[in-house]
Amino acid sequence: MARMTILVGVISVGIGLSVGVVVGAVSGYYGGRLDNLIMRAMDVMLAFPSILLAIAIMAVLAPGLVNVMIAVGIVAIPTYARLVRGSVLSVKEQEFVEGARAIGNGDVAILGRHVLPNTLAPIIVQATLGLGYAILEAAALGFLGLGAQRPNPEWGLMLADGQKFLWTAPHLATFPGLAIMLTVLGFNLLGDGLRDALDPRLKN
Repeated sequence: MARMTILVGVISVGIGLSVGVVVGAVSGYYGGRLDNLIMRAMDVMLAFPSILLAIAIMAVLAPGLVNVMIAVGIVAIPTYARLVRGSVLSVKEQEFVEGARAIGNGDVAILGRHVLPNTLAPIIVQATLGLGYAILEAAALGFLGLGAQRPNPEWGLMLADGQKFLWTAPHLATFPGLAIMLTVLGFNLLGDGLRDALDPRLKN
């Protein structure tokens, strides 16, 4: 049960992270009209509540575990894109980037070897925090019948089934709910700990 729910979160974050990093890096590095175009698209996605956008994507696709991962991953793209863009805008003005450009490195090499490695700390923290949000959204979709389908042992689906027996067998809904809460709380605490550990301003 936990394995399936955490797997959904990990793959969803992987989808959002991989696309968001590329989009944000390109947007921040090149700037100009391309940056404006990409950021306006991200703003449109952020204008919708994440769960409503995920439901809309699931309506286009079909209920199922794989489609849940895709939907939750797509919803997470703007968060990572904006984070990476902001970090790239700061790093690309550093002297070592100018030095890499002066010795003839191309844009891809500069981004891959010099810019992105210096933006990893906030990305790692956001990805860890994003695991909790992804698990919560996947469970919400499962509760609404749009996520994992029976007989998959997914916590959101178990919570939906257990609510029918709240008066006769409350533990059927209580334990999946507690599992979701504790897992999300655990990833949030892990993200907070990583943020404190990776932030050089807090080391003293």
